[in-house]
Amino acid sequence: MMKQVFLPAVAVALLSLATVSFGQQISREELIFLTPEWKGERFPDGRPKVPDALLKRMKLVTHEEAWATMKGSNYKYQYAEGWQTINPDSVLVGRALTATFMPGRPDVHRVTDKKGHEKDGRVKSQNAWPIDMLVKGDVYVVDQFGMHEDGPTIGDNLGNSIYAKTGNGIVYEGAIRDIAGLKEIGGFTSYFRSYHPSHHLNNPDGELNTTLVGINRPTRIGKVMVMPGDVVLGRDGAVTFIPPHLVEKVVKTSEIVRLRDMFGHQRLREQKYTPGQIDNRWSPEIEKDFSQWLNAHISELPVPKEQIQDYLKTRTW
Repeated sequence: MMKQVFLPAVAVALLSLATVSFGQQISREELIFLTPEWKGERFPDGRPKVPDALLKRMKLVTHEEAWATMKGSNYKYQYAEGWQTINPDSVLVGRALTATFMPGRPDVHRVTDKKGHEKDGRVKSQNAWPIDMLVKGDVYVVDQFGMHEDGPTIGDNLGNSIYAKTGNGIVYEGAIRDIAGLKEIGGFTSYFRSYHPSHHLNNPDGELNTTLVGINRPTRIGKVMVMPGDVVLGRDGAVTFIPPHLVEKVVKTSEIVRLRDMFGHQRLREQKYTPGQIDNRWSPEIEKDFSQWLNAHISELPVPKEQIQDYLKTRTW
């Protein structure tokens, strides 16, 4: 008699998730399972929907502030560097919609195409499928496995479509083409690995360079695991990916640091305190001075007035 094997509940759940069709969009149930710490609003497909107000405030956050806050919560691998950029002086902020490609394989490509066209009602080629799903505030995040020659799936046509849908640019682990045309799209702030004038080939019965293996699934950018709904912060030549449940904490910490820096710099210029006093833990007298300074300048500071008021409520000096 064959011995029965009982799997732990977690193992059963993981096995059930693994049955989802290869190359297709993640299910709502799977995405909720993989983002359990997000308690806020979600898109119909289950992707976390960080509020627009937080995205707006995120634009003033630096990589240093985001990195320190996330590291304190044991998220160590959220930062990716070494990019080429479009509009490098602008800041890219939005919710990640992810796509993962692998080197082209005709058999997998054919069945993925067939299911996409016949069952899921998708049109065009695979590289357009994720783009059709984009909405305002999204950032298209693509693992194109560093593909260079004959690899680009994005040029100025798809770039214009992406920008029209999202108002944002892309983070692209691979090569793009038509870079002159992409630079003409004013707000298309983007991060990519390389440029090549060729384009990808998408015919499994002829030449085939890439195959789409996942939409809105966990993907890898550099050394980062990027989840659908992560908030993308692109600035100063690098990109940080912030888990949705940490976004508010990152923003609030950044705002407090920004206010304290403004106050400290002003008091140093006035020579009211020494660098040693400002660089170390503040005395009760300096903290009291800081609270008074916040109240006096509350309407002119680069942090929403209501946020400063909430912050002051938590202070005892």
